[in-house]
Amino acid sequence: MSFGKKNVKVLILLLLITVITLSGCNNKKSSGETGKKSMTIMTVLHNPEVPNDRIEKLLEEKSGMDLTFQWVPSGNYEEKINSAFATGTLPEAVYVGNTALYLNFKEAIRDGQFWEIGPYLKDFEHLSNLNQTIINNTAVDGKIYGLYQGAPLSRQGLIYRKDWADKLGLGTPETIDDIYKMAQAFTENDPDGNGKKDTIGITDRSDLVYGAFKSVSSWFGTPNNWGEKDGKLLPEFMFDEYLDTMDFIKDIREKGYMNSDFPVTSKDDQQALFKNGTAGMYIGAIGDVQGLYNDAVQLNPDVVLDVQNKITGPDGKFGIWAIPGYGNMVLFPKSSVETEKELKDILEFYDFIASPEGANLIYWGVEGEHYEVKDGKALVLDSDLSTREVKPYNSIQIGEAATNGRYDGAFTYDVKEKAEALTIDNEKYLIHDPTVPLDSPTFIEKSELLAQIIKDASYQYMLGDIDKEGFKDAIEKWKKSGGTDVINEFNESYKNNQ
Repeated sequence: MSFGKKNVKVLILLLLITVITLSGCNNKKSSGETGKKSMTIMTVLHNPEVPNDRIEKLLEEKSGMDLTFQWVPSGNYEEKINSAFATGTLPEAVYVGNTALYLNFKEAIRDGQFWEIGPYLKDFEHLSNLNQTIINNTAVDGKIYGLYQGAPLSRQGLIYRKDWADKLGLGTPETIDDIYKMAQAFTENDPDGNGKKDTIGITDRSDLVYGAFKSVSSWFGTPNNWGEKDGKLLPEFMFDEYLDTMDFIKDIREKGYMNSDFPVTSKDDQQALFKNGTAGMYIGAIGDVQGLYNDAVQLNPDVVLDVQNKITGPDGKFGIWAIPGYGNMVLFPKSSVETEKELKDILEFYDFIASPEGANLIYWGVEGEHYEVKDGKALVLDSDLSTREVKPYNSIQIGEAATNGRYDGAFTYDVKEKAEALTIDNEKYLIHDPTVPLDSPTFIEKSELLAQIIKDASYQYMLGDIDKEGFKDAIEKWKKSGGTDVINEFNESYKNNQ
């Protein structure tokens, strides 16, 4: 039998189609049934740029998991995650924070939209080592749905220009009055010696939690979100100490001892005021002293910084607000993790990053390239390289050094070393939020609306736009908008938990 040229071409084409089809089937099988497992992780990006894939490739190699990262800038994270949830496009692993964002998912958790992982943890060598007390703090109706990311219970304190303080004869601040006097002196007494009135005491930003406000509020003795008064749990803004804090900041702002536009100042701009020598005091995470110093010393080689945590209030006592023991948590949606086998594969990956090898890789990077081990601690070799290539992956860590076995840090900058020690010292003086283990359906439903009412009123009061009566009106609005129900539900839950 003979073929014409046309028939030969057709036969060759059919053979090619058959080969390609078989090849496609084989590829599908190798990537699905017998090849690498895959997952997508959505997490927050605190750096200006997405990291290169140096650490990602090593994670894939060592864990056997094909990874895709959805890096979302911190300012857009909540919007992005809520959008993905609403459209049913959440990836296999989703980090949801530890406060308002997590609360938004609790009803979905109760509806069975996320995997309960508690029963599986005992089957994994490293996940079974997680701190049980902290795990219990993440529970919903006594069940565990997420893996927590450990964090110091309180990083808060004061970073200040010690060279300015020394020049003006000021010692280490120890009281609220000392903070006020230093802010005044840094503004009025020409601490930089240039003969110009171009400095201020405190730099702050538009954040009532991680900015200066909540730490100062702790110094005044305000409860942490909620506190007990006359045998009843009430929100912090119903306590006199909250009002005292607003009065303190209002006074400092009116006298020009801080940046007057702090309610609309970003974190980057807040830090820039400190780095460039405009402001001499930064109240917030004292571990930030390393980054602040690195940039400030480039502009002024003579800059000297110091840190302090214990600032006593009017009652002579020191206390500082605490988080629940975790800074973030990862959940696993059933919409994207469809089978128990897939869940176990994903938990196996997280078991790796909860091991000493995995934890050190995502926290410190590659030994000899990003860090070296000195006296049993990790010493960063190139800060810029580590910031670019490694630091973004810190956001996916699970557990903490005590449970995952990663190295503690060694620091060449003595003030950073001091800041780490003071962070540990804070744990003796913690003010806890009593509502962490409690339930309030109304709070879950309306937390965002209720928080905005008080946030707006607090800023308006500190800016002088409303007075005490105006703030009381805002509290009444809060109550009528669901706040009264929240109070009742938290108190009922508290009684049931006794």
